[in-house]
Amino acid sequence: MIKIRNVRKAFEDLEAIENMNITVNKGSIYGLLGSNGAGKTTLLKLITGIYIQDDGSITIDEMPVYENPNVKERIFFIQDIPYFLPQYTVKQMAQFYQNMYPSWDQKRFEELVGAFNMDLHKKVNKFSKGIQRQAAFILGLSTKPDVLLLDEPMDGLDPVMRKKVKGLIIEDVAEREMTVLISSHNLREVEDLCDFIGIMHKGNLMIEKELDDLKSDTHKIQVAFNGPTPPGIFDQIKILHKEKRGSVQLYIVNGKEEEITARIIKYNPIIFDILPLTLEEIFIYEMGDVGYAVQNILG
Repeated sequence: MIKIRNVRKAFEDLEAIENMNITVNKGSIYGLLGSNGAGKTTLLKLITGIYIQDDGSITIDEMPVYENPNVKERIFFIQDIPYFLPQYTVKQMAQFYQNMYPSWDQKRFEELVGAFNMDLHKKVNKFSKGIQRQAAFILGLSTKPDVLLLDEPMDGLDPVMRKKVKGLIIEDVAEREMTVLISSHNLREVEDLCDFIGIMHKGNLMIEKELDDLKSDTHKIQVAFNGPTPPGIFDQIKILHKEKRGSVQLYIVNGKEEEITARIIKYNPIIFDILPLTLEEIFIYEMGDVGYAVQNILG
């Protein structure tokens, strides 16, 4: 379990992280979303122990991360631009990580090399961006980490490779209860992976919710009446958005579906439908309350 409590990090006059509190449960996949400059990468570097926080605490299974090799050897961090030792081949990088990580699994490495059809003897810096990222995943997953930190992990991967990488991550979470924290500026890239989502903006966590709860508590409804809309019908329902399309009223609302349905049908509408709501629509309307242009992460 990753626990971030009251964490602050500043660089000269820039407050990169302000009073951050996040819990990532063991065996879960947490999506950390936000536009560029929101503080996501800084937070990941704090969790992995590259930076030390100015205030607060960061622990993995109740142990601090910074300058703690026993914890660090359980973490693998794939940065937005994966780092490889200069002039090293994939095979040489594998030998390097084998010496760094007691949990290195050579059989797993060989299986992944075969699955990705990776050239072991070519220098990694000669690969394209997409192949370098594939190499980073092969090496990272071969260390069998307890915690996998990913910064913009799908950049440079084609759709086939994205699907393969996502499948491997889900497999390790299911089989070993690996904990994953994914930073991304694009909701669509990670929504099918994550079970928790947090949205950052200017160093703050603006919203954090379990995806199943988010989807079950936010609804799009369309309703029409034979005459004007009855007064008071929505008095006990939280409305996030409303608009009129001819005689039909469209609402985005929070609440339990059964309670909303029971309340509205009492007024005998001539049209009443609960429509599917995409995850990006949910975030647009949820974040409207705090004035954040969430469209930046939906690109």
